Formats: sequence, structure tokens, C-alpha cells
Amino acid sequence: MKLSSHTTSVLKNFSTINQNLVIKEGNTITTMSAMKNIVAKAEVEESFPQEVAIYDLNEFLGALSLFTSPVLEFNDSYVMISEETKPTTKMKYFYSDPSVVTSPNKMITMPSEEVKFTMSNEDLSKLKRAAGAIGAPDMVLERNMDLEHAPSSITVKDKKNDTANNYSLDVATVGNGQFNFFFKVENMKLLDGTYDVAISSKNISHYKNKSSDIEYWIALEPESTYTV
Repeated sequence: MKLSSHTTSVLKNFSTINQNLVIKEGNTITTMSAMKNIVAKAEVEESFPQEVAIYDLNEFLGALSLFTSPVLEFNDSYVMISEETKPTTKMKYFYSDPSVVTSPNKMITMPSEEVKFTMSNEDLSKLKRAAGAIGAPDMVLERNMDLEHAPSSITVKDKKNDTANNYSLDVATVGNGQFNFFFKVENMKLLDGTYDVAISSKNISHYKNKSSDIEYWIALEPESTYTV
């Protein structure tokens, strides 16, 4: 088996969520952060023949990077990685014990969704860059007028410091009510792309990539509020 560039990008992205990974048999890859506040799922073009538990995903990706065109052969306790043009150049990489690897037992079913909007790749990039530039740890989606089509905004800031620098973007949301939905910037570990976003007042959000089959569920911070 050879991994596509998209699958490799998914694995690199998932390594930022959790260094542990269990790949189940089939073509679905899932991960969950150690704090259980981020869950992600991707459908990939390859079909894995068996369960593969990886304790250190960055180490595994580093092993793959040693090969120009790696070919993977899965065995009961290890995967043999070899060079496509020179099969005698190879590495035996052993699986981890699945019991020591964090993995979601079941996927999240979203409760009722009060607010929806589209997050463009450009806006997502701007917010991340701004947060890094001004050292903003928090992000808030807010609307303070109880009108269906009232303007909404996303701001990166330090919610504990009213005089700290902040950066805002207007967004077009769908849904009634007024709200302040808080996130940690460090939890916005999304693969590049434009996302359909749905947010529930039960403090859970769902991000679905519009161009590839990858989605994330990210917990809101407990001080988030929503009123109709």
C-alpha cells in the first residue's frame, strides 16, 4: 500500500491533536485529544487491511519521511516500510498495544444546532495568524442583538484581559438569538480548507470540510452563553 498525499496530510494534522492513533480496518481514520475536547474523523482513499495502533504518530511519520516513495506492507505485529524503487531498503515498524493508545470509542452525535455559518480557509488562516501575532489564547463567536439576521463576529482575544489586543472578522450566521461561544485557539487544529460550521448551545461544535471528507467536533468553553 502507498499512502496518498491527502492521507499523509490527514495523519500530520491528526498528530497535532494526539500523538496516539488507532487506525481501524477500513478507510476511516479517527482521533481524539487527550483532554477529549477534540474529536476528528476522515475518510481516506486507502483501505487498511487490519487495526494498526501507533503510540507516537510523529515518529511514524518521521519513519515514512526516510523513504522517497514508501510502500507499506501490514503484518500481524508490525508494518514493513520499503522503498518502491529499491525494496531491499526497508524498515520494520512495530505496532503499539492498543490499550495504551487514546482512541474514540464512538463518534459524536450532534445535539440541536442553534447557529450555523461558513468559515472560509482565508478567514481561518487570518484568525490563527492574528492570534499568534498578538498572543490571543481565546476565540469567540458572538452576536449581541436578538435579531435573526443581526451581524455576528469572530474575535481572537484574551478573555481574561479587557485591555488586551484583539482581532475581529464579521461572519454571516444563520440562527436566532444572541450568543457568546468561546473556544480555545489551541483547539482549532483544522486541516486547511473551508468549513461548514454548526454550533450547539450544549457546548459542542461541528466543522465539516467542504472539499474533502474530514470533520471535527470541538468543545466550547464552559462560559459560553446562548439566549433566544
